[in-house]
Amino acid sequence: MVEGGATKADKAEFSECWQTTWKTPYIMRLALSAGIGGLLFGYDTGVISGAMLYIKEDFEVVDRKTWLQETIVSMAVAGAIVGAAIGGWMNDKFGRKMSILVADVVFFLGAIVMAVAPFPGFIIVGRLIVGFGVGMASMTAPLYISEASPARIRGALVSTNGLLITGGQFVSYLINLAFTKTKLTWRLMLGIAGVPAVVQFVLMLSLPESPRWLYRRDKVDEARAILEKIYPANQVDEEMRLLHESVESEKAEEGAIGDGSIITKVKGALSSQVVRRGLWAGIIVQVAQQFCGINTVMYYSPTIMQFAGYASNTTAMALSLVTSFLNAAGTVVSMLTVDRYGRRRIMIISMIGIIACLVVLAGVFFQSASHAPSINALESTHFGSNSTCPAYVSAPDASSWNCMSCLKQQCGFCANGDNEYLPGACLDLTKKVRGECRSNRRVWFTEGCPSKIGFLAVVVMGLYIISYAPGMGTVPWVLNSEIYPLRYRGTGGGIAAVSNWVSNLIVSQTFLTLVETLGAAGTFLLFAGFSFLGLVGIYFLVPETKGLQFEEVEELLRQGKKHKSSKGQKEVPAQ
Repeated sequence: MVEGGATKADKAEFSECWQTTWKTPYIMRLALSAGIGGLLFGYDTGVISGAMLYIKEDFEVVDRKTWLQETIVSMAVAGAIVGAAIGGWMNDKFGRKMSILVADVVFFLGAIVMAVAPFPGFIIVGRLIVGFGVGMASMTAPLYISEASPARIRGALVSTNGLLITGGQFVSYLINLAFTKTKLTWRLMLGIAGVPAVVQFVLMLSLPESPRWLYRRDKVDEARAILEKIYPANQVDEEMRLLHESVESEKAEEGAIGDGSIITKVKGALSSQVVRRGLWAGIIVQVAQQFCGINTVMYYSPTIMQFAGYASNTTAMALSLVTSFLNAAGTVVSMLTVDRYGRRRIMIISMIGIIACLVVLAGVFFQSASHAPSINALESTHFGSNSTCPAYVSAPDASSWNCMSCLKQQCGFCANGDNEYLPGACLDLTKKVRGECRSNRRVWFTEGCPSKIGFLAVVVMGLYIISYAPGMGTVPWVLNSEIYPLRYRGTGGGIAAVSNWVSNLIVSQTFLTLVETLGAAGTFLLFAGFSFLGLVGIYFLVPETKGLQFEEVEELLRQGKKHKSSKGQKEVPAQ
């Protein structure tokens, strides 16, 4: 999972979840209806990767300006940061149900704006609006599910929200592939996101508010009526008692913090050594999750496939399905293993695999660039002198140019008609020239060059996802759900989540610029370096919380240790 929460759940809990929801379908109806928010979240994350290929074809200015491509992609992340903050306030003020309904309306409006966009600026506005909806949904859906679920299967049901996020990414790649042959391509890809938003809106109208929120608003009878639909009759009184104790405890702790403002909560958190150590660990794993480059794969996967030499949009998106499927499968694996092998160990193993894959991927791209087909002067004038790349015509060293030299000058490479690995043409980057190249049954390259080893990049990307998804994909969220003292759990988790979103924004906004500056090989090598720093931080600063009660985790942080001591086990101090 890329962003969003995950609550640990073991096999026994999933088994009980299935039995409980089979007997009480109303519970599954609640969880799946709210979980559509996770699906929307995942769909928006993945859909832009394929849509961008066709947006560039429709708008030459987008094709020529890397920063514009990055802005279109990352604006949804920027909107999500604001949306998450607004969502947190709306959850408390107006309730979970109302927040989900508003998120659906916002998401639908954003989808429509993108679908009818007459120029790139409209797409950016639409992405920003959709981002607001994504941020609100990411805050609200897991909260609603957890508060409307029986305690014994809560972890399993909330985990389904994480699975729906990665599932939404996979569905977006399928949708992208389905619309490649239509005239409206990217407009349909982006616009169809409004459909599940409408479905969720209709479903949520018939569902109740969170019983916990109602109880906090002194609507005790309404809260009880909902619990009676969720629990057997002989358990309702006990659940009401537990709900009362939990709410009263929460109110007491809020009173202990002070006036309850965000600034007061943050000051209180930072004044505690235990919370500071928890924040070090929580922020490190969240930042490491993003700076290992995962969202370059999620947001730019088809483009990366084109870096590897697969120029066809359809082929690039079809290959991207592999990475998306592996990401969803890895989320399931994580759900089943995180309580068995421990958070810290899984993250360390995951990071080692990620670093190895990034280094190999950099090597593949370096070799591809080094052995790119050369530029042939005769081929470059085949389509007329006005079609030749201006930079190539004026270059004093034009005879030494290859495909990569051409692409670096914002021009296109038209492959040789007989064999794409033979010398080809360096042409001007316009719709007209691109059409002429393709009309001659030649392949048009703008992101990468023909490569005999490009398939290795696909294989290594798959291994990268296999390394990432079960570990760094979900475990950082699990760790952040249990590493802070109860009084500051919301504050600490919120600060760590913001660090994740901001890191996501930085990576998605700079990826293509880094590729232009450093090349694909240099960019992935840079991510390998960031990942190594993350590995060091995890090893020295992140404690193991597997199987520990919240009080034990707090004591571990207070003592500055990474492992709970036991007979025959030496305590390892945290740095």
